[in-house]
Amino acid sequence: MMSVATVSPILHNIDNLVGFLKRGRGQQDSDCSQLELIERRKRRNIIETTTNEEARFADEEKSRSSGVRFGYLHKGLGLNHDEIDRLRNDNTNILLLHHKKLHLVLDLDHTLLNSTFLDNMSPDEQYLKTQTQSDHSLQHVHIVNTPGTQLMTKFRPYMMTFLMQASQMFELSIYTMGSRDYALEMAKLLDPRNQIFGGRVISRSESTKEDRKGLDVLLARDSAVLILDDTKDVWTVDNQDNVIIMPRYHFFRSSCQQFGLSSKPYSELKTDECDRYGGAYLANVLQLLRHVHSIFFNEIEIQGWDLIDRDVRLVLKLLQKEVADTHPLWKMAEQLGAICSTQVDPTVTHVVAADARTQKSRWTVEEGKFLVNPQWIHTANFMWQKQPEDSFPCHYQH
Repeated sequence: MMSVATVSPILHNIDNLVGFLKRGRGQQDSDCSQLELIERRKRRNIIETTTNEEARFADEEKSRSSGVRFGYLHKGLGLNHDEIDRLRNDNTNILLLHHKKLHLVLDLDHTLLNSTFLDNMSPDEQYLKTQTQSDHSLQHVHIVNTPGTQLMTKFRPYMMTFLMQASQMFELSIYTMGSRDYALEMAKLLDPRNQIFGGRVISRSESTKEDRKGLDVLLARDSAVLILDDTKDVWTVDNQDNVIIMPRYHFFRSSCQQFGLSSKPYSELKTDECDRYGGAYLANVLQLLRHVHSIFFNEIEIQGWDLIDRDVRLVLKLLQKEVADTHPLWKMAEQLGAICSTQVDPTVTHVVAADARTQKSRWTVEEGKFLVNPQWIHTANFMWQKQPEDSFPCHYQH
């Protein structure tokens, strides 16, 4: 028996899931499993409705894709649209009403961890293969065996605490564009007892769109789902409002090179990332998630919204607007004519930061953009004219 979920009574295991589908159709047990009946009905419908070879091929492809959509829960599990909608609604309602939980989808690479092939490690990273963690003071460095290759994986600082505390507020899933084998190996590292993810591990094999992630493979309503990822671009347009973007975690040299960063990686510096205040990025995100959770379940309730009708995406937009409306530096920059953003992309010309060690600061230098300290905006506002960037450098904070 395969465990599918640890929270929802509906999806506690695959036997309960099949039984739930039977009850929804008003059918009794038979010698033939319900999943077989579903697949037979799909094949029969294809034969009956197809009028030529080209159409039959298209329908078979559509049926095949639908049939493996939830294969990560149980091999070969295929559900039709009515079944999917019903399971999504019931699972989400139980999480919201009985457990006060939302759903959180977590990316792996550059969000929770960083991996590299052992063969790609630089000479200055070789110490990680032989020294113990107590020797180099870097926690959670693992050598992982996957089919055909060996990897080294480094957990992002604060990650284990993040997972444990986030799981009290959210039902957690992994969603990576890596292979199925890689996803399962990482899940074993992150959750060796399978108490946090409960089998909800999604890889590129389960995606219904090539090179894109989508919430259509999740048994939860989009309105109750948050996504933590290092980019929005990998998600379908319909799901990008669910995404909270994390600064990319580059621990190994190969990861820096992949994104065109030539600065020395943390692995060679024998240190690790921190925010401008010396804390962990995941600790900051956990605080944001608590805030979102509190607003969703408490503050909006005062306004008379029914719990099952609330949309967590509106909460995110509300918080983003509050930052823009209340942060004095943001407002000052906009009054001076700047277009402000919390994310970096090729259109950004200046990054304002208090510490040159942050990921965004390092990106700015590598991309040849202007990195300035906050006083640059204050002085421009006071003098009513743009100031030379070189007069307001951003330094390392200790």
